Amino acid sequence: MKRFTLSVLLLLCSVLYVFSLRAQGERNIYSVGFYNLENLFDTIHDKGKNDYEFLPDGTYRWGTVKYRNKLMNVATVLNEMSTDVTPDGMSVVGVCEVENSRVLDDLVEHKKLAYRGWKYVHAESNDSRGVDCALLYNPILFKPIAATLVPYTSVDGKMHKTRGFLLVRGEMAGESVHIIVNHWPSRSATSAMRERAGILVRAVKDSIMRENPATKVIIMGDMNDNPDDASMRVCLGAKCKRSDVKLLTDIYNPWCDVLLENGQGTLRYRGKWNLYDQIVVSGNMLGAYNKGLVYYKPEVFVRDYLLQHEGKYKGSPKRTHAGGVWLNGYSDHLPVILYLVKSLE
Repeated sequence: MKRFTLSVLLLLCSVLYVFSLRAQGERNIYSVGFYNLENLFDTIHDKGKNDYEFLPDGTYRWGTVKYRNKLMNVATVLNEMSTDVTPDGMSVVGVCEVENSRVLDDLVEHKKLAYRGWKYVHAESNDSRGVDCALLYNPILFKPIAATLVPYTSVDGKMHKTRGFLLVRGEMAGESVHIIVNHWPSRSATSAMRERAGILVRAVKDSIMRENPATKVIIMGDMNDNPDDASMRVCLGAKCKRSDVKLLTDIYNPWCDVLLENGQGTLRYRGKWNLYDQIVVSGNMLGAYNKGLVYYKPEVFVRDYLLQHEGKYKGSPKRTHAGGVWLNGYSDHLPVILYLVKSLE
């Protein structure tokens, strides 16, 4: 009788395991994110860069303790992102405001992240402060094949001392994927500077998709503009309504509703939420056009610990410094996530 009972239990466990595998196999979720890390500087001067504020004797008195705390805070966020949807965590995360490869090494090797085995793609930009873009990735879920930094050029063809556009070609879920990581000119610059960025990135996207119309294109970054601003809506051509996406090469921007309809943003200025951090996708990632790797849903990643709970900036993202005071926070931006689904049927 005991043998019979044990056999039945083993059979039941096997059946449940098979059903579990089938359920997982019908729909695999991949999470793609972006996070402005707000001045992830180390404590060492980089020759030729204006990083003096972030040195031990600089304005922010940026020493070992502050740097280690910054790494801990950022790694905590990156490790938690998307885990309530998929235990694998993030597939890829674009980041900006990182000083160099040293800080990226320290970040992916941090005890909060080291067990995930993340790697990164990084290229030094011409930015005068020395802040760059990079792409962190889980090598099990994303395989980079090639990368290049596309320079920001003016209409007359001259290069500006600002961040370029990090273009990474790779494979995700067995499909060709191109990811463009951005950090467009700040709000202290004219809107024309960001509109120029939109035109340049659109040209990169068009070139990629002319060569391979089947490839999936993901454009992410801190655009320093909202989804309905001209740089995104007109120059990049990111469409707010799915019904307006007519071609496989069109771009869909799901963040319009997040900000305009739901009032969610990623940073606050004078008490008003803005959504400068966005991830947009090519039209061939909408389910109506493709049954492979497709867009599922967006999320502004917000947790209680990421927000300021008192004082003048109550309700805003808890940043590293504010008003000259070290808050031991995370960033002045909240991260964003775009979930993709790969149908295996």
